[in-house]
Amino acid sequence: MPRALRRSARSEERSSGGRARFWTYGLLLAFAAGSAFPFYWSFLVASRDASILTDKVPPLLPGGNFLANAQRVFDSVPFWKALGNSVVVSGTVTLTTVLFSTLAGFAFAKLRFCGRVGLFLFVVATLAVPTQLGIIPLYLAMSELGWAGGLQAVIVPNLVTAVGVFWMRQYTVEAVPFELVEAARVDGCSMIRVFWHVVLPAVRPAAAFLGMFTFMTSWNDFLWPLVVLDADNPTVQLALERLQSGFYVDYSLVLAGTTLAAVPVLVVFLLLGRHIVAGIMQGAVKG
Repeated sequence: MPRALRRSARSEERSSGGRARFWTYGLLLAFAAGSAFPFYWSFLVASRDASILTDKVPPLLPGGNFLANAQRVFDSVPFWKALGNSVVVSGTVTLTTVLFSTLAGFAFAKLRFCGRVGLFLFVVATLAVPTQLGIIPLYLAMSELGWAGGLQAVIVPNLVTAVGVFWMRQYTVEAVPFELVEAARVDGCSMIRVFWHVVLPAVRPAAAFLGMFTFMTSWNDFLWPLVVLDADNPTVQLALERLQSGFYVDYSLVLAGTTLAAVPVLVVFLLLGRHIVAGIMQGAVKG
């Protein structure tokens, strides 16, 4: 009799575990489908004409007009130039933000110097200042330097962010023990070598997340490029705005441009996402 009870308990445990896995994967699948649906709907409209928006029962499968609509996008606005400008701006801003934020985060977290706490509090306090308050003085500064209208006016003010410094400092505090830094210094490593060989590998997941977040933020930035860039030197968001600036908005044209503009962001996510997952799995194994 006890053996039968044990078999019954094991079977109930397996069935309950199977139900839990079913609901877990079902919810994950539902969230994934909900997240992917806006992108799929954009591609669906971009592959047909604008009349799809007035259909009572819209089709669920893409049409065959995407390449034609994409060609219309390139004919309507300088989209290749806008894509190139956005890649240059977002790529440069991402690299510098990750590098400088990681260096500053390491300094605030593990080094001891005069004014460290006050300087870090000042960096955090800048987060409370709205970006819109600095647009006019920043534009005047760019004009005095002769950078207004060029990409350097978009890149230089965003070389590092307070959010990035705060994020990397908080992660470095937990990820890099003081003993590890001291051991490297005892072995004769300079501070740059400590950063490169000890700190940077340990904070790679946080740096990958910061890079992905920074790239998306810079790629989607609209207000500051609108203010400082010339009309013939747009970023991709300004080009998309120009597609819908007429009296009649062709949404199949606009969403074709939106779909094309989303491709670089997806590529960056695929490149950096595996580093984030690898860091999470490494932390789970250590825990």
